[in-house]
Amino acid sequence: MKKAIIEFENFSFKYNAQQEATLHEIDLTIYQGEKVLIVGPSGSGKSTLGQCLNGIIPNIYQGTKTGNLRIDGKDAFDLSIYEKSLFVSTVLQDTDGQFIGLSVAEDLAFALENDVTALDEMKERIRIWAERLDLRDLLTHRPQDLSGGQKQRVSLAGVLIDESPILLFDEPLANLDPKSGQDTIELIDRLHKEQGTTTIIIEHRLEDVLYRQVDRIVLVNEGRILYNGAPDALLRSEMLFENGIREPLYITTLRQLGYDLDQEADVTSIEKLALTEVPVEALPELVVEERAENPLVEVEHLRVAYGDKEVLKDVNLSICRGERLAIIGKNGAGKSTLAKALCQFVAVSGDILWNGQSVLGDSIKERAERIGYVLQNPNQMISQTMIFDEVALGLRLRGVAEEEVTQKVEAVLRTCGLYAFRKWPISALSFGQKKRVTIASILVLNPEIILLDEPTAGQDQRNYTEIMDFLDELNQQGHTIIMITHDMQLMLDYSDRAIVLVDGQIVADSHPAHILTNQEVIQAANLKETSIFHLAEKLEVDALALTQFYMERERKE
Repeated sequence: MKKAIIEFENFSFKYNAQQEATLHEIDLTIYQGEKVLIVGPSGSGKSTLGQCLNGIIPNIYQGTKTGNLRIDGKDAFDLSIYEKSLFVSTVLQDTDGQFIGLSVAEDLAFALENDVTALDEMKERIRIWAERLDLRDLLTHRPQDLSGGQKQRVSLAGVLIDESPILLFDEPLANLDPKSGQDTIELIDRLHKEQGTTTIIIEHRLEDVLYRQVDRIVLVNEGRILYNGAPDALLRSEMLFENGIREPLYITTLRQLGYDLDQEADVTSIEKLALTEVPVEALPELVVEERAENPLVEVEHLRVAYGDKEVLKDVNLSICRGERLAIIGKNGAGKSTLAKALCQFVAVSGDILWNGQSVLGDSIKERAERIGYVLQNPNQMISQTMIFDEVALGLRLRGVAEEEVTQKVEAVLRTCGLYAFRKWPISALSFGQKKRVTIASILVLNPEIILLDEPTAGQDQRNYTEIMDFLDELNQQGHTIIMITHDMQLMLDYSDRAIVLVDGQIVADSHPAHILTNQEVIQAANLKETSIFHLAEKLEVDALALTQFYMERERKE
């Protein structure tokens, strides 16, 4: 009989700072050696579940609980945060917030130093885990200087080295490019099998996690468990859609084709599908509309260097008024640097033209009137305590009347799904909710170009759709939307054109569907084919045509 290692029994929890409970009557048992995925929309309570497990609740965030939570048979709320760390190791969503050491080696040694591990044993364990996670050549590097995928491996090694029996991953894919995300799931799966750990993954990107098998999916919403069982039954149901979670792209496409999923024995991966008698009608051809001849922005021979390292190399780019442009590429390719260059945040050589006139001499304030920039990490933008004040700050600094400030802020908060939280302190929000606050603070200023770095990272389907549909509305009003993203489905659904950066240079500039069916570009930029591509292979139809079919159907719906 399997040993129960985590037991929630009729468990409820209410933060002291809130009037209503966040978790309600949770009954959940996780057994030793299981691999469990916890999904749910933003604010559903899934992160609170994780914080109860790793000791952040009640040691940092206090509140009132009823019912029981036991970890390895011990009452979790009687354990100190140190005692819990011996059972549960956590890899945070924001890896930069987890680093302690000045070098990778120091960071790996941190837990062992706290356990007063002998020096020889410490060095040996660092060597072993550095080899297992391919970090040997990075041991002398600063963790902050690494790519997203490398940072993820350092964070993972830093917790695995303590050899806790439970591994908890909080949105491990949120800031990774598609291939690095796939590699991370592969790594988590390999370590789960090798170490026999109990593995819990909290993640929005359901399809990416299901790249490797999980034993169970737990669906949480409004603080309650709505589903607790095998992935197959959940994927067949409407529960993911009803609760704001994106289902795998291949399943959406099969539904659009009118295929009955009940014909299949197992729908958890394309490889397991039989796909007999799929009603594939004449698929549409991809028609790419010609861009306007007069560009709004022209980037000419742009170069950016940090010290001796050249990050952008002779970049030439035209952006037309009213475009929806996606900038994609692997971690460290120069995407964020290009955005900073457009906003005058970094020194550049070359030229940037606005309506044919150079704007290199503009101040940051003057550039901000034209381009609103939403950073990838919301903590780097937030300066106020309360949500309303953060979104209102830009308007107040511009001397807008308070009555108008209230009207505009409340309208944007409704659009971004934050109106109910308008009187909350920002410290009480999840990472994804903070992201929406920063988007709202820029949207309220109504700039001509809105430039967003990973706009939907950490967002559930409902908030993702709400934000992107709002950006589409702005686009239809004449705003130009530029998105830096790792989300290939976002690029397909909400952009007309994509540029691909590799090592500081543009290697492709085309329609999103063309890019995602170009194997050479995919490999060079650390992208990955969408599951529509693999579905097309299985159906023996043209991948570009099937992608266009999906895009047309999505935009109609």
